[in-house]
Amino acid sequence: MKPLRDVSRFAWIATIFVMAIAITASAQSAADARSLPPTAQPDQTTATAKAHDDTYTIGADDILAINVWKETELTRSVPVRSDGKISLPLIGELQASGITPKQLEQDIAKKLASYVSEPEVTVIVQEIKSRKFNVLGMVARPGSFPITHTMTVLDAIAVSGGFRDFAKQKSIYVLRLKPNGTQERIPFNYKDVVKGKNPEQNIKLEPGDSVVVP
Repeated sequence: MKPLRDVSRFAWIATIFVMAIAITASAQSAADARSLPPTAQPDQTTATAKAHDDTYTIGADDILAINVWKETELTRSVPVRSDGKISLPLIGELQASGITPKQLEQDIAKKLASYVSEPEVTVIVQEIKSRKFNVLGMVARPGSFPITHTMTVLDAIAVSGGFRDFAKQKSIYVLRLKPNGTQERIPFNYKDVVKGKNPEQNIKLEPGDSVVVP
């Protein structure tokens, strides 16, 4: 017969696994919704990442679910502040922006080691709010949208509901902030791209990009 601690540990791990499956299913549902025509697109403002993601980089405004085994007072959802930090009981402020959920798990466990015996920590990105692009101008629904997968200028036009009357479809451009602080203006001719001309203009969007439709 297994010790009670091992049974409890197994139950806790099973719970986290079920949470990860549910989150993955939610992300798949969002992906299915994105395949709808522009007029049927839902108003999506957040997205979900997988548990134990070792590729996603946490950013400001993301919402994190932090679970510490057998420490219910430390298990909670916390927002990443604009300065990139989170606040937790016992350990205070901790840098979260710029690292992966896996790295944050390790950092939290290290800080808790002085207070908790063999802390086991799981970090799940509940809501992705840091990776966004903007669509401005003559579209049905201008605003900010999450980058939930590889998205292009055509995708941006689709999720914003398509063009309004009198939109200058040949004069669209993307504003992108360069590392030196200046802005780059990248042209996009919708009529050409949909005809198969100049496909290189349909660039992959980056966080902070603004698609402007005059």
